[in-house]
Amino acid sequence: MTDRSTSRDDELRRRLCLVEDEIAAACVAAGRSREELTLVAITKTYPASDVASLAALGVTDVGENRHPEARDKREELEDVLPGGAHMPRLHFVGGLQTNKAGQVARYADVVQSVDRLKLARSLSRGAEAAEREIEVLVQVDFGGEDAGRAGAEPAEVPALADTIAELPGLRLRGVMTVAPLGADPASSFEHLARIGERLRQDHPAADIVSAGMSGDFATAIAHGATHLRIGRSILGERPPLQ
Repeated sequence: MTDRSTSRDDELRRRLCLVEDEIAAACVAAGRSREELTLVAITKTYPASDVASLAALGVTDVGENRHPEARDKREELEDVLPGGAHMPRLHFVGGLQTNKAGQVARYADVVQSVDRLKLARSLSRGAEAAEREIEVLVQVDFGGEDAGRAGAEPAEVPALADTIAELPGLRLRGVMTVAPLGADPASSFEHLARIGERLRQDHPAADIVSAGMSGDFATAIAHGATHLRIGRSILGERPPLQ
């Protein structure tokens, strides 16, 4: 292992420890157990070697938002994952075009960004063709300065979720949101938790509430999130897109 890779491993370990300390403190403040939460490290734009290092540090879930980058990184990870480390579960968290959904369904374990029926059906066909089952979250849009960017409106969630639950190859697991720009995230996270609670009345296995990123995950923990999507705080500032 080179000095450079050793240095990067040390940086990732340090950053991950700091984030875990912050999560633990937020859990204490919210009266919750750390075991209630899953950390999804958002590794988009970073190399497979970083994913491998995080897996060796015990990270079990990672998130990507672009195809084919996510697919290619997944394939490369099979060669660079250190001995003893488990392949992390891959969450696709970005906006997804319908014509790419079938390909994503062949490698993603979870798709968190389903916001329309056409997309769900494309994922279902892709999962069936690959003879696998993928977990799906309904992404909810609460407006704000970036309203309409992605996500189903709250009133659309029950019908969309009901249809997803019936589609072959898909397993409905819950809801997700990105806090709107220019708004207090607490309101959106609280609303998402209520939507998730209502959803579980009809779909008990849909118990995931994915909310909170590097800048607002403590607020998400306070309002019932089960999955945190944290990238920058663990991996550092992202390089500019090429």
